[in-house]
Amino acid sequence: MSNEGGSSGEPSDRMRERGSTSRAKLAVYLRADRWVVAAVPLAVIFVSIVVLGTLDSTTLRSAVEASDPIETLAQGLLTAIVTGVTLVVTINQLVLSRELGPLGDQRERMEGSMAFRDDVADLLDVPVAPPEPSAFMRALAENIASRARTVGDTVPDSDTDSTDSTDSTDSHRVETADDAATRVCEFASEVAENADDVAARLDGRQFGSFDVLSAALDLNYSWKIYQATRLRASHDGLSSETKAALDDLRDALELFGPAREHVKTLYFRWELVDLSRAMFYTAVPALVASIGAILFLDTPGSAPGTTLGVSNLLLVVAAVTTISLAPFAVLAAYVLRIATVAKRTLSIGPFVLRSETRTEDIDWES
Repeated sequence: MSNEGGSSGEPSDRMRERGSTSRAKLAVYLRADRWVVAAVPLAVIFVSIVVLGTLDSTTLRSAVEASDPIETLAQGLLTAIVTGVTLVVTINQLVLSRELGPLGDQRERMEGSMAFRDDVADLLDVPVAPPEPSAFMRALAENIASRARTVGDTVPDSDTDSTDSTDSTDSHRVETADDAATRVCEFASEVAENADDVAARLDGRQFGSFDVLSAALDLNYSWKIYQATRLRASHDGLSSETKAALDDLRDALELFGPAREHVKTLYFRWELVDLSRAMFYTAVPALVASIGAILFLDTPGSAPGTTLGVSNLLLVVAAVTTISLAPFAVLAAYVLRIATVAKRTLSIGPFVLRSETRTEDIDWES
């Protein structure tokens, strides 16, 4: 019943295998360092400008003598930098404005957070739930794995071969008790294996890196809630112990959902703060480069000579353009990750939004 690759018509446990996006593309969107992701298009822009300027029959010096293309370009970049950075900072402040509020709202948030932590502590049967996000999610994953193994332990071993009971007047297959027990055991084994893997990946991880959220995203709790509910409701031959164990497992999965969403929200806010800082770090040199181009690159002799056969003026213009576009490259790099995670976690609960994650219609009526 393993659905590692979704070959059985079920969504895969790992997020990178749910959907049609290639692993290489997802690695760029999610795993790669954001500064590296931003640097690659900037390098492409620099090289492209140099190559196009070298191949152009009309040299840049001749164009500067006839008009002012450098000043026009720099002025446009300067306006875009100021407008873009201001807009990003404004959006970030709107997103982070939830952190600012009257005392009553802050107390309500605190009460909700403490109530949820108490529910998790009761689920884990501990006095206090772990305070760190990675340890908190790891404790939930370990509890899910433990409850899944309990589900498997409640299913008695079958010593006889199962037989199919078929009614010629009924088009539906009648499932034997052994068939139900086999499906429950496979489901329990799959959940335990997935939860153990997630717990191992969360061990010792520091919040702020993408590793914590990445590991939590690989526990496909919503599909497992659907499976547990369907097994519980569609098999009358299950023992009362098995049904109770499935209910306990579903309770743990239902708490993992909002916990993961909370960690995701915290991570998004963390990323937005990092984005604001990165935009500031890159905006200052971008402003210096664009202003410097307006003030000093006004004549063909502003950057005389050549380097490796390439006009120094062309190299300077390419560098100014690249540096000026750095804030937007950083913005794109951060938004790529945030948007990718947001799109793949739009729903909470047992909803399957991506039809390409399964190969056949879900049988929910039986």
